[in-house]
Amino acid sequence: MDLMSAPMALLDFGLTKVVPFVFVLTIVVFFHELGHFSVARWNKVKVDAFAVGFGPELFGFNDKHGTRWKFCVIPLGGYVKFLGDQDAASRPDHAALQKMSSQEQEGAFENKALWRRAAVVAAGPIANFILASVIYTGIFMYYGETKLAPVVGSIQENSAAEEAGFQLGDRVVSIQGGEITSFQDIARYTLVSSDEPLDFIVDRDGSEISITAIPRMTKRTDRFGNEFQTGLVGIGPGSDPANIIQTPLGPVAAFVKSIDSIGLIISRTYHFVRELIGGKQDASQLRGPLGIGQMTSQVATLGILQLITLAAALSVSIGLMNLLPVPMLDGGHLLFYALEAIRGKALDPKAQDVAFRIGLTCVLMLMLFATSNDILRLLGGSG
Repeated sequence: MDLMSAPMALLDFGLTKVVPFVFVLTIVVFFHELGHFSVARWNKVKVDAFAVGFGPELFGFNDKHGTRWKFCVIPLGGYVKFLGDQDAASRPDHAALQKMSSQEQEGAFENKALWRRAAVVAAGPIANFILASVIYTGIFMYYGETKLAPVVGSIQENSAAEEAGFQLGDRVVSIQGGEITSFQDIARYTLVSSDEPLDFIVDRDGSEISITAIPRMTKRTDRFGNEFQTGLVGIGPGSDPANIIQTPLGPVAAFVKSIDSIGLIISRTYHFVRELIGGKQDASQLRGPLGIGQMTSQVATLGILQLITLAAALSVSIGLMNLLPVPMLDGGHLLFYALEAIRGKALDPKAQDVAFRIGLTCVLMLMLFATSNDILRLLGGSG
């Protein structure tokens, strides 16, 4: 390796691997924290810091309200720190609260009404869903919707479809009683229904025929070599241009389609977790920061549109993850507030501290496990 090749290799790594990852994650994290920040300001909560990333500050500034806006060294998250918070996880600092003046206590997050605290916490995940909806709506308005007619153009050999009796030219009319208008609709059922029988109604030469098929959990590989498992029946749309339907979408239709896309991600996430618990999915598919970074760099090679679409999908995923009822995450705070509403008073500070420690341990263990998956995947040379 000559003197010039090392710097060029490093530059290439930065531009193709690091920059896309930081770009996508920064957008998603910024809007998540902006949700917390905006609703906190609306509720007159004093915000001490708005940080994208963790660790030492790279650069930042103070606004006229005294909030420190900063970008930090480690671009793997972010936080908003309110007056009276002990740390970035928003654990209340009861000792500090007792020492505050009456004016300062009015701006402390912990002293706000229960519904106001819940609104501030819920605003982060909600902002993630709003961001995803805005991205999807814009994409659908610009590009419209492309559908593949639900006509069977190919049948895999020895597949569930072949055993069930599908034939070329069959048009799928419904699955489990739900209307099917495109091949994408078929995937909504088959991808999340492995080993569960599905009732198909198909139009064959003008006659409706009932077919029962059981999607099989199948290992597949995407264009980048990433392996994943999903439920498959074994039918494909074929390549007839007549089966491609292009539909322009206005703002309302595009928005409705964006909600549908978000719902699909939520549904698939739920079924993945369910099948993971049931042993149908392999835990090695869980990705940590390294895996997400690799996936981002791969998608970036396809163009800015695909990268922005990935940002929308990750925004939904991060919003969902933060709603998990795990202390330290937004969902854990909301769980505490629900218990406070039921009990009529907040949990004991010591109990909250123990719960936060348990939550932190669970999150760290999951991160370590996912990161180990990433390392093994990279060493193995697969996705």
